Amino acid sequence: MSALFIFFLFLLPAFLLLTRRRSSKRLPPGSLGIPIIGQSLGLLGAMRSNTAEKRLEQRIRKYGPISKLSLFGKPTVFIYGQAANKFVFTSDSSTIAYQQTKSIRMILGDRNLFELSSEDHKRVRDALVSFLKPESLKKYVGKMDEEIKMHLELHWHGKEQVTVLPLMKTLTFNIICSLLFGVERGACRDQFVTNFEEMIEGMWAVPVNLPFTRYNRSLRASQRVQNMVKDLIHEKRMALEQKMASPHDDLITCLLSIRDQDNLQLITDKEIIHNVMLIMVAGHDTSSVLITFIMRHLINDPAVYATVLEEQEEVAKGKLAGELLTWEDLAKMKYTWRVALETLRTVPPVFGGFRKALRDIEYGGYLIPDGWQIFWATNITHMDDSIFPEPAKFDPNRFENQASIPPYCFIPFGGGPRICPGYEFARIETLVAVHHLITQFTWKLQCSDSSFIRDPLPVPTKGLPIQIMPKKLI
Repeated sequence: MSALFIFFLFLLPAFLLLTRRRSSKRLPPGSLGIPIIGQSLGLLGAMRSNTAEKRLEQRIRKYGPISKLSLFGKPTVFIYGQAANKFVFTSDSSTIAYQQTKSIRMILGDRNLFELSSEDHKRVRDALVSFLKPESLKKYVGKMDEEIKMHLELHWHGKEQVTVLPLMKTLTFNIICSLLFGVERGACRDQFVTNFEEMIEGMWAVPVNLPFTRYNRSLRASQRVQNMVKDLIHEKRMALEQKMASPHDDLITCLLSIRDQDNLQLITDKEIIHNVMLIMVAGHDTSSVLITFIMRHLINDPAVYATVLEEQEEVAKGKLAGELLTWEDLAKMKYTWRVALETLRTVPPVFGGFRKALRDIEYGGYLIPDGWQIFWATNITHMDDSIFPEPAKFDPNRFENQASIPPYCFIPFGGGPRICPGYEFARIETLVAVHHLITQFTWKLQCSDSSFIRDPLPVPTKGLPIQIMPKKLI
């Protein structure tokens, strides 16, 4: 008996340690739901009815700051708040990595920036930033100005009523085609638009690849778009070799021109294709939604409208007839950009995002198992009254001193070292568009319903139809 007692004494510390480890690594509360489907349909339905934030708030009240569920075919942990945002945006690449849903990954490709980690992520991100950084974009302000003027001439002038969101999507896609990919107006761009619109329809669909599903149609459209980009790469490579193109012409040409120390192409063709796909989606959707909701906020708030109009008319007075906007003009649009930031706070285009745990992670007293998705939502901190007093109130002056906003609480472009590389491009695009819209037109809402749905990005009722009246240009 004494020998057996001694044996148990030796085993007891190990047993207690194992017990403590297991208890300290409990899975978060919650249910994974039905296999494959999980809570995907419920979340998508809530987004389309604009009740997703309420749904997540109910989950928080029920389970606390961390809970498990299943989204888009994968076990997932939902986290929220400032600490969660910081964890998502600052964790090193050996801990978590970008993890889009299977549907998005299959449509955009597995070598886009959101799917890369470690040195691959840094290499591709640095290449994209070399074109998208402010110093490089300064020279493109005039070209963007021309594209927006042409859009207004074709689609706004001579009209009594327009629907804003689809026109803004047309505008932002044309800007992307022209400035980033060097595809000018014509049959090629029209074909891009047709396939692109079909492609994005199934990006947040349940990834069931059966004929006649949205997901299946998107996959087929994605392949057509990728083939078109592949043809573009071939054309631009030939132009570079024949000295008929410059590395500064557009993003694709820039990426083809970047070489490593052995003079080999630093970014592979596959990476160029997949990141072109990513930028097409990100630039098209987020900017079009932002400009649309700015227009809605301006007409709903006369005081804000008057201040933006005064600022933009002051810029216009300093220009000669037909003279294009410059980088220096954009620097004078400080209040207009604060309006844009407040719009992003109240109606963030991106509802949330996904990461992937690359190892077992202790977070908030629970285990996030290796391979699980991590899901975070933007609006949780944006509408937190301890961070933004009276969060339902539209107040651009919150951003007069951005340093006063706690880190990782305002995250429409992400945060930390992985902040969206297209931030500056979106800023230029938004400011130039608002300048011309507010100095060339006045408008009235044709739909009094101020609600919106998410599909998955915010869509105002009926796409925001407005009555427009042209102004006499200054």
